[in-house]
Order: sequence, then C-alpha cells, then structure tokens
Amino acid sequence: MKFFNYVFIAGFIMLVTLTSCAGSPESKSGKPVLLVVSFGTSFNESRALTIGAIENALAEAYPEYEVRRAFTSQIIINVIKKRDGEKINNVNEAMRQLVKDGVKDLVVQPTHLMEGIEYHEMLDAVKPFEKNFNSVRFGKPLLSSDADYDELIKAIVDETRQYDTDGEAIVYMGHGTEAESNKDYTILAQKLVEQGYKNYFIGTVEAEPSLEDVIEQVKAFGANKITLLPLMIVAGDHASNDMAGDDDDSWKSVLQEEGFSVTPILKGLGQYKGVQQIFISHVSDALQ
Repeated sequence: MKFFNYVFIAGFIMLVTLTSCAGSPESKSGKPVLLVVSFGTSFNESRALTIGAIENALAEAYPEYEVRRAFTSQIIINVIKKRDGEKINNVNEAMRQLVKDGVKDLVVQPTHLMEGIEYHEMLDAVKPFEKNFNSVRFGKPLLSSDADYDELIKAIVDETRQYDTDGEAIVYMGHGTEAESNKDYTILAQKLVEQGYKNYFIGTVEAEPSLEDVIEQVKAFGANKITLLPLMIVAGDHASNDMAGDDDDSWKSVLQEEGFSVTPILKGLGQYKGVQQIFISHVSDALQ
C-alpha cells in the first residue's frame, strides 16, 4: 500500500512539475515586449557592436520592456543558422512567438535607416498579427523628421571629429534604395552643407548619389585625403567589401586610382551613441 501511495505522490509531483514548466520558457517574462527589427548582418563582431549595442541601449532605457530581436533578411538568418547554429527569427516567426507567449502589448522599433522596402515589408509582416494584441505601436526608422537629420549630423560630426582636418574629405557610403526614400541621402548631404560641414559627402552603392558624383564633388572641394565610412547601421559585407575591399571596383580602390589617399573606417552607425539615442527617442514617441 505504501508503495502505491509513493507511486501516486511521485506521479502527481511530476505532473505538477511538467505543467508548471510547460508554460514558463525564459521568453515569458510577463513584460510587454520591445521588438527590435534589423536588416541583420552575418558579421558577428559588427552585429554585437551595432545591432547589439542598439538593443542594449533600448533595454537600459526601457527596463519595463523585454527586448527581443528579429531580422528582415532571410539570407542572413540562413547563413548564421548554417554557420553558427544560432537561430534568429524573421519578423513573421517573431510575431508568432509573441502570440504563443501571450504577449499583449508590443512596440516594434526598426533600426532601418529610412522608410525603404525592408521597412514596409516589416509593416506588412506585422499587420496580420495585430488583432492578437491589446496594443501594437511602431517606432520610426532613423531618418523620419527634420530633427532626426539634425541629430544624425551631430552624431556623425562627433564621431568623425578626429578625421576632420584641413584638406581632408569625409565620405559616407550608403546602400541606396529603389524606394522614394532614397532622397533622404541627398537631403542629408544638403543639410550637412547648410550647417557648414562642406567637407562631408554622401554617396550610395546601388542608387544616387553615386560614387562618380562623390568623386566629382570631392575634387571640386579640393581635398586630397579621404576618410571613408559606412552610412549603414552595421559595418558588414557592404562596408568590408564594397567600401573598404581590395578589389578594383571597391570604393577605396577607385578613389585611390583617382589619386586620393584613402583611410577606410569600419564602424557602423549603430556604434554611435547619438544614433542609439535617436532610436531611444523614437520608442518614446511611439509610446506617447
């Protein structure tokens, strides 16, 4: 009889334990969630220094929220999974997990530079899940208002002060987009000039202004030295290869061929404290 009582009690304890554990994965913090959505990068060090730094800054600024990560580039997600065995959710997977975990209040903060194709695809991915939440709020991309341009310019100037010497041009390489928001690159370049930073130049890899435009502008300015940086959240593949690579068609190589002394700096915008602060303020705007 004692044996059967022991079996019954042990079975009951096991049942209670399994029941309590089944609904309590570490993702269930009971907090509202701040989902940080980035394009992503397969460059592990840059990912930690940029996307990770933004996520950490947001977690520190909003401790009442659980910060989660999602990437919009499935190619990058697949590379990281195959190479490192690390699983990073795309937006659809992140939203399904949020619903599964019973999260009811959500803030989605993209780290995209502007309202380009990836940003709108993110909005489309979130939309079907909104009915499952009490509230879903969206923060804006980095460049979304006149104040954002001013804050980004301040961050850029602060981060590049050591390179801002007589006769030196500071050139930023952006990605470029087919979306209407590509105009943001030109607006940023114009605002830099308007604020007196005439030795700062903006170009893009895949759109306008082009590298040829930048070369023409730098020559007209009269600089013979160039500091080259990515106008991208991460210093990943584009920065390492298209900007600073040794191939003949990289920006560094083309500029050197044009007679410039070129110093590439592999530092993504996500490392800039001022850029992190812009995203913090965008979450604040969303919450209000």
